[in-house]
Amino acid sequence: MSEMDSNYEDLELSHEEDNDLEIDNLPNRLTIFRVVLIPIVLGALSLSQSSWGHISAYREDFGWAAGWLFALASITDFFDGYIARKRGIVTVFGSFLDPIADKFLVVSSLIMLGAMSRIPAIVVIILVLREMYMTSLRLLATNEGLKVPVNNMGKWKTATQMVAVPFLMVSQQWYFIDFGMWGQVFLYVSAALSIFSATTYSFNLIKKLKVDRQAKKDKRRQEKLAKKKAKEEKKKQGSNNGQATDPS
Repeated sequence: MSEMDSNYEDLELSHEEDNDLEIDNLPNRLTIFRVVLIPIVLGALSLSQSSWGHISAYREDFGWAAGWLFALASITDFFDGYIARKRGIVTVFGSFLDPIADKFLVVSSLIMLGAMSRIPAIVVIILVLREMYMTSLRLLATNEGLKVPVNNMGKWKTATQMVAVPFLMVSQQWYFIDFGMWGQVFLYVSAALSIFSATTYSFNLIKKLKVDRQAKKDKRRQEKLAKKKAKEEKKKQGSNNGQATDPS
């Protein structure tokens, strides 16, 4: 390899490392925008229950605002991931903040809705604990160097949850649509799917861990056999050399 080629590869590697630490790109901007929306969503949701003076006259409007803002934040979650995959943008900042932003948005909204008695506390507990449990499992998979794909139930759980939460934020009758009732229906479905998807993910991870452990055990056994064989061949070669130099 020429010196010019080596310098080019060094520059290319340095550029990739710089991109890895980049913050100012479109996916990260969308993620930051989603984080900024969280207190605004919670503020609008809180004002939808307010009895302060003139604000109380706009409580329904604040409920609609909270629902639409949550929907907007959810849409940015789809687009930042889509753009990052399409453009091959993977950064440390995005890898850290994107999943945290999702958890902050969903968990804080669920707690607020629970405090407003729009959903039972047990459903909030199930969904929040499920998020904590799945985060721990993904960290375990990452530490073990394993990739466990998200199953379809997990995707449907997310979809139904993203519909349920803004419906419950609105929680009004609009023509023949009862947003509060349908929000609870979607949330119960989401809670059921969350349990099934977490269970499926757990079994898949355990299965992959067993396969990985067995593969590592087989590799160690093969390495031991190879060392033993090499040692025996070396000993045999030394014995043959000794016989060849024996004057008798």
